[in-house]
Amino acid sequence: MYRVVVPVRYGSTRLPGKPLLPLAGKPLIQWVYERARRSGAQQVIVATDDERIARAARGFGAEVRLTATTHASGTDRIAEVARREQWGDADIVVNVQGDEPLMPETLIDQVAAVLAARPGTDIATLAVPLESVAALLDPNVVKVVTDLQQRALYFSRAPIPWSRDGAPAGLASQASHAGARRHLGIYAYRVAALHRMAALPPSALELLEQLEQLRALDHGMDIRVADALVAPGADVNTRADLAAVEALLAAGG
Repeated sequence: MYRVVVPVRYGSTRLPGKPLLPLAGKPLIQWVYERARRSGAQQVIVATDDERIARAARGFGAEVRLTATTHASGTDRIAEVARREQWGDADIVVNVQGDEPLMPETLIDQVAAVLAARPGTDIATLAVPLESVAALLDPNVVKVVTDLQQRALYFSRAPIPWSRDGAPAGLASQASHAGARRHLGIYAYRVAALHRMAALPPSALELLEQLEQLRALDHGMDIRVADALVAPGADVNTRADLAAVEALLAAGG
């Protein structure tokens, strides 16, 4: 058994008020919550520091926890919820990000199952093969490389792994994306690992790449990466993303 926490904040540099923006007749956060409720989670909680979001979430029947306004990340927000709820160290909690209205419930179940099957692992997450060289070179697409046991070795915005022979004339000449994987921003944590990670200061690599999961790797935590069983849905970062998701929903996607 596992729980889901959806950490949500009102502010967004590119799309202020994103969680409450209307999407096919519902606020965006409601789509995320309803997807999570269709998973096998025993409990789904919306965690936010904003009363507007809390009020909207209660309005569509969600459990809500108001958290501190000082959290730098969703992980910190979830850790506060776990501490207040006094969940056990071995319990599993899945972080479903609040801008993923099309997140398949299959993937929520999968990431929890990956962690549950590995008692010594701290964190589990998912990846998919990269679809193009353009995605490999895109710094907004986070890449991950793993060892033979699917332990994460590194996450980066840079193009990794790099095919030396695929780029005979330098960066722009790269013709291969073979073996490259895109990291999906869904995580399952053991509560003990969640508390440990939230208590650690940001690491140098984390600050450099602006990728929080590097803090866990810097401190020797075990992150396992599985290939997603189904294609992930699109997330929402811009007005264009919102319109694209609305079109998909209108088409029955």
